[in-house]
Amino acid sequence: MNATLNYSTSEINRNFKIKISGYVNGKKVNTLVGVSGLIRMLDGAIDLINRLLDRAFRCMGDKCVCKLRRGVKVSFYCH
Repeated sequence: MNATLNYSTSEINRNFKIKISGYVNGKKVNTLVGVSGLIRMLDGAIDLINRLLDRAFRCMGDKCVCKLRRGVKVSFYCH
């Protein structure tokens, strides 16, 4: 199964700054990433990323924070 993103990479990067914080693969992370960095940090879970992006695009505020059970927090900042 070849899963793809529901939004284009340029559209996501144009609308959001994406910040990842928490523990990824045993290392503490607190950094801004692009779409490719988000995919890499979440181990290529495209279905999960599509759900996070749907939530971020529906959000009416300046910031949408998504906390994952694996100890990672993904923040989408509108700009």
